[in-house]
Amino acid sequence: MKRTRFDDWPCPIARATDLIGDWWTPLVMRDLFFGRRRFDAIQESLRIPRAVLAARLERLVDEEMVVKVAYEDRPPRYEYRLTDKGRDFWPVLAAMWRWSADWLFDAAGPPVVLKNRETGRVVNPIVVDEDTGAPVDLRTIRVGRPPH
Repeated sequence: MKRTRFDDWPCPIARATDLIGDWWTPLVMRDLFFGRRRFDAIQESLRIPRAVLAARLERLVDEEMVVKVAYEDRPPRYEYRLTDKGRDFWPVLAAMWRWSADWLFDAAGPPVVLKNRETGRVVNPIVVDEDTGAPVDLRTIRVGRPPH
């Protein structure tokens, strides 16, 4: 069955889905954010088939979300490092984390939380308007054309 591509659709959600819409890519990105850089470490963490991981990492490299950097010549071995574009994906994962923690666990919540590195306090991400800092609320926004 041929995969439907959304990479040229006018909708930003469709284009993002084209890149990260399978069930492995967000988990690969999560592992990269949490410090796993080497193929074997990611593969072991996720228990993902090697061919699938290779394909996902290749796509992330092609899309400039990560760069492949050699760390050993013989045999050739690489690690994967997030680019600025890749690091800018963190808010997407943080929003997924928050939604899942709120809706896909019982009242006790998930067994892991996000914590501030300095204070140790639990962090509950929200999506905010970068100009006002106000939470983005569907009831107060609409889709429209960009200003010219």
